[in-house]
Amino acid sequence: MRAEVRRSWLIGLFFGLLLLAGSTLVADYGVSWDEPVDYRNGLVSLRYLADLALGRKPIDLAQHIDSDHGVLFELPMALVARFTLGLPGEQVNHTYYLVRHGITLLLSMGGLWALYGLARIRLRDAYLALLPVVLFVLSPRLFAESFYNTKDVGFLAAFTVGMYTLARLLKRPTLGRALVHGLATAVATDLRLMGVLLVPFTLAMLGLEILLPTRPAGGAWRVTGAAGTYLLAAAGATVAGWPYLWAAPFHHFLTAFYNLSHYAKWQGVVLYGGQLVAAQHLPWHYAPVWLLITTPVAYSVGALLGLGLAAGRLLRRPLARLRTLDGRLDLLFGGWLLLPFLLVIGLHSVIYDGWRHLYFTYPALLLLAVSAGRQLWAWGKLHRWGRPVLVVLGLLTGLEMAVTAGRMVRMHPYQQVYFSFLTPRQVAYGFERDYWGLAYRQGLEYLVRRHPTGPIYVAAAEQRPFVNNLVWLPPADQRRIHLVPPGPGRYHLFGYRRWAGPPPAALGREVYAVRADGLTILSVLYTTTWPRPAKLP
Repeated sequence: MRAEVRRSWLIGLFFGLLLLAGSTLVADYGVSWDEPVDYRNGLVSLRYLADLALGRKPIDLAQHIDSDHGVLFELPMALVARFTLGLPGEQVNHTYYLVRHGITLLLSMGGLWALYGLARIRLRDAYLALLPVVLFVLSPRLFAESFYNTKDVGFLAAFTVGMYTLARLLKRPTLGRALVHGLATAVATDLRLMGVLLVPFTLAMLGLEILLPTRPAGGAWRVTGAAGTYLLAAAGATVAGWPYLWAAPFHHFLTAFYNLSHYAKWQGVVLYGGQLVAAQHLPWHYAPVWLLITTPVAYSVGALLGLGLAAGRLLRRPLARLRTLDGRLDLLFGGWLLLPFLLVIGLHSVIYDGWRHLYFTYPALLLLAVSAGRQLWAWGKLHRWGRPVLVVLGLLTGLEMAVTAGRMVRMHPYQQVYFSFLTPRQVAYGFERDYWGLAYRQGLEYLVRRHPTGPIYVAAAEQRPFVNNLVWLPPADQRRIHLVPPGPGRYHLFGYRRWAGPPPAALGREVYAVRADGLTILSVLYTTTWPRPAKLP
């Protein structure tokens, strides 16, 4: 009993220190590209609720361009902004983003707790189950985006909670656990529609229990009842948490799903492999390559080994393996990692900005990697020559983790531009850099330090992150910043969005640069001359 209490205290201390460390970093990150747009989406739904409450004819949410995006995070944030911070209309301030990023961190911590719970069920070791959490924290891109990216990392957290409640349901398929899992599925779906993937995963796992029962006769009816309870809870809570669905639940849900699989709103291009490629026509390997080049190598190798080992055990004794919880969890983790990538490739779904739309598969990668490591270690103890090999592999993995931690410290607060093995030059000429636009904050802060008084005339390669990050400046300095077209005697903030190599020479000389681990992610340029337009003949 004392050992269990001590273990609980130590694990609680681990997560407490992790939360404490994260809270000290919340103020360091700028405003990302989409945050004001997402906030506006929450305000539209808040207006809809207000119309209903006051007996007015409600606005037509279907006419809003982003109505098919869930608002389970954005609607509460709109309430906080309006009634707690007293912000009118779409106005936001520095305090709003501190609160928003703090809540995003809490959501991410919930996902880490669920990742730990999944690992504990699969590994049956309370301390080893912390390793996937440590690996997540030492995943630079996911670490940084855990403070501001509610679309992808927030959804990752919710989806992981859904997988954890599914694992608990598989252990004991009671109506109570089915209800909780249905609510978790609804939360994930109302954050991002891809949460609906939890439904086929759940039905497949419960179907296995009916076909290959692990419980005494009569358990099939119990599982069937749990499945029915789950579907009712998931469907009802999904509609309840997404105002867009209220007017026509089935029709609007199908519309949102179609828009997800055929996302035609974004017609832009991305820098990939040194070429500008239309997002509508990306090669099939776009997402897998981005995963590999932005994930520490040892994690990817471990996940591949985990997939191979799980597949080998399943193929050797498929029926016997699928009658065990471990076998079903291995199958679940493999499907969690692979199926979303296969769907994106097979449906030619539009994605951009790396593989962020598929971040929610990352916990499965970590779980498979740690499971592979434990199995290899157990195998090595049975072979004298295997031990030194495994010790070397373990040291190499530990070394990469230490190097990654060091790089994260050097890159702070720009871990979102981490690349695992590419050189800064290879990245600069081949791939997108700071597509979230967070570095604009530091560029603006530099300008007001360089010119403490008087107006400052600035052009920007990307106006949205420029405007977003003005919020970090004092109001007096915000009024001194004037966004103007490029021209002589003006500064130019150049963020390298969809740009390979150095900035255009015509924009002037670089007077300041924001760099992350040797990679330039924003340049402050000063234009002295500007080419005159050619005269018409």
